[in-house]
Amino acid sequence: MDKTTVSAILLAAGSSSRMGENKMLMHFCGRTPIELCVEAFCGIADEAVIAVSPDTEEIALAAAKFAPYPVKIVRGGETRQESVLNAVRAAAGTIVAVHDCARCLVDRETIKASLRAAEQHGCGIASVPVADTVRFGDTGETLDRSRLLAAQTPQSFRKDILLNAYSKAVGSFTDDADLCRSTGVQLHFSLGNKQNLKLTTRDDIPYFEFLLSKRSERNFPSGNVSASSAAEPHSVNNPTLSTAEVSNMFRIGIGEDTHRLAAGRKLILGGVEIPFELGLLGHSDADALAHAAIDALLGACALGDIGQHFPDSDEAFRGISSLLLAKEAAARIRSAGFEIVNIDSVITAQKPKLAPFREAMRINLAKAFGVPSENISVKFTTPEGTGPEGNLECITVRAAAAVRKVRI
Repeated sequence: MDKTTVSAILLAAGSSSRMGENKMLMHFCGRTPIELCVEAFCGIADEAVIAVSPDTEEIALAAAKFAPYPVKIVRGGETRQESVLNAVRAAAGTIVAVHDCARCLVDRETIKASLRAAEQHGCGIASVPVADTVRFGDTGETLDRSRLLAAQTPQSFRKDILLNAYSKAVGSFTDDADLCRSTGVQLHFSLGNKQNLKLTTRDDIPYFEFLLSKRSERNFPSGNVSASSAAEPHSVNNPTLSTAEVSNMFRIGIGEDTHRLAAGRKLILGGVEIPFELGLLGHSDADALAHAAIDALLGACALGDIGQHFPDSDEAFRGISSLLLAKEAAARIRSAGFEIVNIDSVITAQKPKLAPFREAMRINLAKAFGVPSENISVKFTTPEGTGPEGNLECITVRAAAAVRKVRI
């Protein structure tokens, strides 16, 4: 059996007639709906195929250039159906997930649930139960809402099933589920999300801005990308990037911090107070793990170092929790136009045993920096009784961090 591969079909060729302007050209938290959707499928789909109009082709090409997985650009048609068919024909995946870029709030679990249903049953239609009372406008008759679902996207299908349905369909349809059902395809529904809304009118804009501003940082996750692009005029896979363009993708920084061990001080690492007869000496709480992570992030952004931002000559920082410094550093990093991707660290200490506190450290740092805990790594090593760490004179932490430049 052929390996299952996934193509995300991203639709961005509409006219946005109800909006009054092309919503694909809008920016939310510095990114267009197309960019947000490309990011949402990263690490899940093996490729993306974006159906565009002349108005949206340029921003789709820009989104594709900075995507870490293959992206193809195809011209849409006069109707939604024509756009979908053009994109599906260009897709390399055995499963296609058709998604409206106007639903740029889509979450990764909704995508995965739709794809799981397609793999198991041939199709998976993201949908949510209808919560409101629904009536016919002419008669006032109430519909049984226990039987009603509000369809969303993605709507995922085995590619052969969808192409076969398109070859048989007659007439126009509101979405691919409707089209497939008209040709006898048995529909299967997957759980969507109430926040997976469609950007339709100008009244939606403040709500979208609010939700995206509150959402935790959206990163390009890692993932095995296996599908290769078919050669075609609009293919933008594996582009050659200039140094300036590369700097707008991922940037790497390193940080290192050492604090002396002393009696009468608390030992705090990653915001966790660890029982031990010695603690770390410093102006703040001397959390060397938080300090090294902050320095790595500031370095990645070329924003100086922790001493410049939080000098030990400032009494405001005496005894302060370094998690508060981390939170403030993250705010300054985002204000400078960057988003945090991940942090890796290693703590060199002879004693005490730190492994039992790993998860608490990761969770604390994730909350302070505003990223998922799976994006924080904390490791430990002992110096085997050598050097100042081995002699219990100090603890040293080294960290590396990656950030991504947000293009505004």
